Amino acid sequence: MQPRNMSMSGVVDLAAVKAAGEAKQKAEKARAEAARTGGAPAPTRLVFDVDEAGFQQDVLQRSTEVPVVIDFWAEWCEPCKQLGPILEKLAGEYAGRFVLAKIDVDANQMLFQQFGVQGIPAVFAVIAGQPVPLFQGAAPEAQIRQVLDQLIQAAEQQFGIVGTPVEDGAGDAEAEQSAPPQPVSPHDAALAVAHEALDAGDLGGAVQAYRNVLSDDPANSEAKLGLAQAELLERVQGVDAQTVRKAAADHPGDVSTQIAAADLDLVGGHVEDAFGRLVEAVRKTVGEDREKVRLHLLGLFDVIGGEDPRVVTARSALARVLF
Repeated sequence: MQPRNMSMSGVVDLAAVKAAGEAKQKAEKARAEAARTGGAPAPTRLVFDVDEAGFQQDVLQRSTEVPVVIDFWAEWCEPCKQLGPILEKLAGEYAGRFVLAKIDVDANQMLFQQFGVQGIPAVFAVIAGQPVPLFQGAAPEAQIRQVLDQLIQAAEQQFGIVGTPVEDGAGDAEAEQSAPPQPVSPHDAALAVAHEALDAGDLGGAVQAYRNVLSDDPANSEAKLGLAQAELLERVQGVDAQTVRKAAADHPGDVSTQIAAADLDLVGGHVEDAFGRLVEAVRKTVGEDREKVRLHLLGLFDVIGGEDPRVVTARSALARVLF
């Protein structure tokens, strides 16, 4: 199976906004300290085995400093034996811009189930504590490089996570530092401004910045996603969650309260609950109310990203109640 057409902008899970901000601050603090002392962060292992006992420290905590790529494998899996060496080789070449955690599924069934792995080899990433599915099956090295490049770019731009140096990659790191900087396109610069506003909690500024990008580049998927996220956060800002949820429970036929509750569900990380609530509201309504809920649900799909399995499932459910 080939890697999915991954949109790394979907890494920004709304439930992780706070964690992302903290991770970015931590990364920036570490870089500032290194610059002040003239030193560098401590070296890190590039490839390591992980079990359930060490997952919290070795993967979740480490993912606030460097993107952690996870290779789910097993000794009996022949495609795993093809993919594993490629990932290990790339970990060395990327010299600390990501680290590779290898998980034996036979010995770590709980992790296997928690990630919802359907088959192996399966490759995930964790950034700022948030899991991101990358691809399943053995894949060509060139396509894996593309996925890794997108992962690293998203980790840096959206979370401020740039990885850590390794002892045996020092020469490569110096070469990278001495290389001339790549030109930044106007759209990239505008997106960076929008991302920074979102990270800083300036939701109005982020909304306007994303709209500015879309005015020049209407098809920019990253800006569309960012705008959907910023608008959602702006809608729930200052909302009394308890009042909204009580109103939704007391008035199940009121589409406005169901929409407001769905927004809170999504921001709280309860994606399936948010989608299910609005699909049910579509089923129960007609006319303008139905269209209002349907359009809002489509907007929430944009927040999560069209390729997310939860969106795919909800789209099918929506189609069933509509037709």
